[in-house]
Amino acid sequence: MVLRAVQGALAFLTRLPVGGDERSWEAFRRTPVAFVLAGYVVGGFAALPLAVPFPLSTTAALYLGTLYLLTGVTHVDGLADTADASVVHDESTDRERRRAVLKDSETGVGGTLAVALALGTLLLGALGMAGSGPRVAFTIAVAAEVGAKAGMATLVCLGDAAHEGLGSALTDSADATALAPVFVAALPVLALAAPLGTPAVVAALLGGPVVALLTLRWARSRLGGVSGDVLGATNELGRVVGVHAGVVAWTLL
Repeated sequence: MVLRAVQGALAFLTRLPVGGDERSWEAFRRTPVAFVLAGYVVGGFAALPLAVPFPLSTTAALYLGTLYLLTGVTHVDGLADTADASVVHDESTDRERRRAVLKDSETGVGGTLAVALALGTLLLGALGMAGSGPRVAFTIAVAAEVGAKAGMATLVCLGDAAHEGLGSALTDSADATALAPVFVAALPVLALAAPLGTPAVVAALLGGPVVALLTLRWARSRLGGVSGDVLGATNELGRVVGVHAGVVAWTLL
């Protein structure tokens, strides 16, 4: 069951040719811990360029290129749509208006700015990781990715869907009790901290869940619940925060 759920998670979260089908999708949506397990795979592959002693700028560029070749742009699109909805600032506008903006296929100024800032900030974080040395960079990148996926699982377990769709397909099959396996599955990443110092890995790991809790509060207030776009935004922002938190903790602690 878990292996099939991970297959479904990888089919949903990446472009890897894992052969996802209806059975693996059903297993995945009923097993939030699969987000985290898939995070190890995504993080491990994306972090490989950071383990090679290339020039810092080349290493950072290869990290970003590998990451988005691996994951595609679905979650980035979710970030753009969520950002567009967030800048609807008419106090008289109800949740339906914001949800309509989420479904709009055109990207507005808010979405464009959010994506540019997220990618630029991630690139700066990648430079920081690369400057910390190959082993540190690889570890922080994996921890940040696992944390980002734990953030998505947190939304699925604690959130209710804003409307019928991808969000409801995931949230309707999970509740808060499913969080325990999620966080247990994230703990093995701490084993990478032994030669590096625990604070950096813990900081990178916690970035995703912290972003998820903040995003959940906003989504409940502004949208009436979680959507697929909100999940994608949480993944992208959780990764950025995790990377920078890990680099800062490594540098200062």
